[in-house]
Amino acid sequence: MLVDEVRQKEDLQEDQPSEPDYIETQESHDDADRLETLLAQKDEELARANARIAELDEIVLGRDGEIASLKQSFTELEEKLAVTNDSLSKAVASYKSMVIRTNPDIVEELISGDTIELVNESSEKARSLIGKVRQGLETEIASGRVPAGAPERRSPDLSTLSPREKIQYGIGGKK
Repeated sequence: MLVDEVRQKEDLQEDQPSEPDYIETQESHDDADRLETLLAQKDEELARANARIAELDEIVLGRDGEIASLKQSFTELEEKLAVTNDSLSKAVASYKSMVIRTNPDIVEELISGDTIELVNESSEKARSLIGKVRQGLETEIASGRVPAGAPERRSPDLSTLSPREKIQYGIGGKK
């Protein structure tokens, strides 16, 4: 801005008739001093800006290092998670097969789940279902029981018969 003012004054001075040399020299000297002051201020501001840029560069480098270490930690944790998930899957499969072996009365297809809690829950449901089926079969069997064998053979009670009926019974006739 100040430079523009100086240029405008110089342009105006060129258009006007010249004044004595000492006035021009004094104004030129004042303008030069102002320009040097402005230049010094701009140099100071530039030095402060460069110092701030250097500080920010250091901060950015530090943050880049932190980001790199966090990415490495993240990768390591992902690998550990994958190993842990694999181990968990194997443990659940082993537990599931143990539950199936220890409960031979439960159909294998009824026991399912990807976690121990789900395997336990499905085995409890299967036990409940097996209990209900067993109870229903026992009820059905009990209601359909027929006494074993034929009824006892007894001879008819002839004491209440008259002598004539007794004779008829003896010769195989009807009553």
